[in-house]
Amino acid sequence: MSTNSGPAEDLLIKLDRDAGVPLHRQIETSIRAGIRAGLMRAGASLPPTRTLATGLGVSRGVVVEAYQQLVAEGYLVSRSGGYTQVAASMPPAAAGSAGSAGSAASTAQPTARSVGFRVDFGYGRTDVSQFPRAAWLRSVRTVLTTTPNDRFAYLDGRGVPELHETLCDYLNRVRGTSALPGNVVICNGYGQGISLLIQVLVQHGARRIALEDPSSNDDARVLAGAAGLDVVGIPVGPDGVQVDALHRADADAVVLTPSHQWPTGGVLSAAARAEVIRWARRRGAIVVEDDYDAEYRYDRSPVGAMQGLAPDRVVYCGTASKTLAPGLRLGWLVVPPQLVADVAAAKVLADRGSPVIDQLTFADFLARGEFDRHLRRMRPLYRRRRDALLGALRTHLPDLEPAGIAAGQHVVAWLPPDLDEAAVVTAAARHGLAIHGVGPYRIADTGPGGLIFGYATLGEAAITEGVALLATAIRDVRGP
Repeated sequence: MSTNSGPAEDLLIKLDRDAGVPLHRQIETSIRAGIRAGLMRAGASLPPTRTLATGLGVSRGVVVEAYQQLVAEGYLVSRSGGYTQVAASMPPAAAGSAGSAGSAASTAQPTARSVGFRVDFGYGRTDVSQFPRAAWLRSVRTVLTTTPNDRFAYLDGRGVPELHETLCDYLNRVRGTSALPGNVVICNGYGQGISLLIQVLVQHGARRIALEDPSSNDDARVLAGAAGLDVVGIPVGPDGVQVDALHRADADAVVLTPSHQWPTGGVLSAAARAEVIRWARRRGAIVVEDDYDAEYRYDRSPVGAMQGLAPDRVVYCGTASKTLAPGLRLGWLVVPPQLVADVAAAKVLADRGSPVIDQLTFADFLARGEFDRHLRRMRPLYRRRRDALLGALRTHLPDLEPAGIAAGQHVVAWLPPDLDEAAVVTAAARHGLAIHGVGPYRIADTGPGGLIFGYATLGEAAITEGVALLATAIRDVRGP
């Protein structure tokens, strides 16, 4: 059976073109189920029909027909100016109703140079030159002129209620989560979020934490070791973490990047996700879901968040660092009910709470649909840069094997067996090219050599130049 659907960036909908069910009926069913499950709150705006149609790869008339039917049934209302919203009379979600709906450009080019290098393929960056300053300023002005005085006083450790609500609207609509405002904790980016979680896990008796191998070496791995936890690596294959190894790990928690594994780019399959959830339930363990790079996908259907499958076992971690700017220091956790109070208390102890004006500004920015618009503008920009990278690799280095290309802001390219990763990285630096290997991020220090190409901050010409420099460096390594 084929489940071919294009990415609908503003609403998590999957279409099965072989099901024999009209497409407009499938769209109706998915939206209706999401409303019934409480994943779309009363008054929440739906994406414009033309935008949703483009994302799903259907005609606008198909989406119009679906919307009209749901308006007739009372699930949706049409507003002046063409806006469509969830009807205010919709009942709230029943407790425990998980994510059923989830089942169903500027032309300016950033500089190529970093200090000491002609081209820098550094990963984990976003193009901050594209930050939507005008739209953000409108939200700042709204916050400063309309916010009640009491919002500027000390709040509890979870953050402002307005952001809790708008984040739940967004995450339930786009990521298929089953998020409730009372379970959201605002933090200063993923780094602080994972730090708070590790503290709380230790308080609850955790002794060992499992991490993907390879994985980032500047957050969970360092923090877990400092907190006294044993760290065990779980090997990653082409489709994400190998779940059979997780069963042998004797871990109390696992940190995953299931939608776009960092750095390999694998997507954890539906069967593997279900098995991870079964593992967590049997052990009473916690799954920390770092929803890394979920907003930027180019050649694949939507992949919902794991949190929607088991909100009592999965902590969802999100951040504005890769979508807007890391300097905002805005992140969020959707925490299982039994951990909310302890995570909030750890946040208060850490810094008395994140800046209120920034939280309220982001809440307004989300509610106005500006975040959706910004992502729609950035996706084709990053896709062009990714395409430039893949084209340059095909031209200059056809024996490298790209992986994880369907989403994100970086590509991993596996090296052929005759090339030593460290030697290639060193030779590239001599030619003015900064690039990272996969090796330093391995826990077990075994696996094929590979290079990480971050392309988000590079123009297309710089990307092509960088790959050409790498080809020269590799010729040096191979010798005459």
